[in-house]
Amino acid sequence: MFKKILPCAILLAFNAHALPQDVASNFSQLNGHMTWDNHQEIKLEGNTYHPQGMVKIGDYFYISSVEVIEQPTKYSKPMQGLDRTAGKGKGHLFKFDKTGKLVAQVTFGEGDIYHPGGLDFDGKNIWMPVAEYRPHSHSNIYKVAPNSLEITKQFTVNNHIGALSYDPETETLYGGTWGSREFYTWPLKGNKANPQSTTVKNTSYYIDYQDCKFTSGHFLVCSGLKKYTVNGKEEVAFGGLELIDTRSMTLSQQMPVDAWIKPNLPMTQNPFWIEKEHESLTFYFAPEDNKTSIYVYKEHNS
Repeated sequence: MFKKILPCAILLAFNAHALPQDVASNFSQLNGHMTWDNHQEIKLEGNTYHPQGMVKIGDYFYISSVEVIEQPTKYSKPMQGLDRTAGKGKGHLFKFDKTGKLVAQVTFGEGDIYHPGGLDFDGKNIWMPVAEYRPHSHSNIYKVAPNSLEITKQFTVNNHIGALSYDPETETLYGGTWGSREFYTWPLKGNKANPQSTTVKNTSYYIDYQDCKFTSGHFLVCSGLKKYTVNGKEEVAFGGLELIDTRSMTLSQQMPVDAWIKPNLPMTQNPFWIEKEHESLTFYFAPEDNKTSIYVYKEHNS
């Protein structure tokens, strides 16, 4: 089920491009001494619910989000390989302009499959997974046209896919499972309706990836967080960015992000975008629920 809401007719051309190769080379030069100073805050219009992924295309931001109507609840013991109920909800994809004004949106859901994940842009289309809100479940993989927000289902997966990245050079799609504990690789060329996949385990455990972007050359830049229990009581959340080499699907570079919105809410909770401007990197984060701002940071090593 899909429902479009278009506050105004906006069909604009944009300079479509995937991430340039030198994003990865710039990222690999960063270090743990980077100073995270907020450069700009863009307040987004309306209720954004629980944002999941973000891409920036031209002057527009596209943010996926889940509206949870009924929270999944844990079973006393696993049932048919699942550890909790499906819950109920609705998926959203919002389109905002550079000032944070909502210019269009689409809602979607197919039964228990209503939870969108991390996004990527291949130069023409946005790639979006929509899954059940529980691990080891099911997902649909979609392409979205940025101007019209027309959503087209590509194929289904018998697992929870929480983030997607697309390599337009080799026509290869990468997906991360619940908590990004595994990576799926789908070579799509010539077989996009029912592609065969391979899987590898994620050998990095510091953070769970929530949103990943392909950067030309054979790298993914992934953002995420993980909560740790200190002395059996207090939970502390740490966030970071990691560079993954798609030739081996292993960690190439690790970057802690020393920036929080409030205690236990790191800047890297879910949506992020990265781009190169004037020989340096710009980072965009949108960590808050319901009333969300996009926080913009410029590359600056100490």
